[in-house]
Amino acid sequence: MTETAEEKKNTIRELEFTIFCIESLAEALHQDGATVYQALSRGKNLIQNYIIPEYEVLHTQGKDYIVEELLRVMKDWGISL
Repeated sequence: MTETAEEKKNTIRELEFTIFCIESLAEALHQDGATVYQALSRGKNLIQNYIIPEYEVLHTQGKDYIVEELLRVMKDWGISL
């Protein structure tokens, strides 16, 4: 099945937002982006199972809220660096 132009645009937005989340967490945790990406994508896969599904809500929030929310979810899900 071929993606429509709108679906491609949404996919790009979700990808850009995911990168923003990873880099914002990396900054807050004083880590590099690759380390944070690896932690978020293994096990329960916070990227596929939280960030992308919750994109519509999360992307409307400020950076501080997003970082605090992701740190909370990481703790709740047992995700550590």
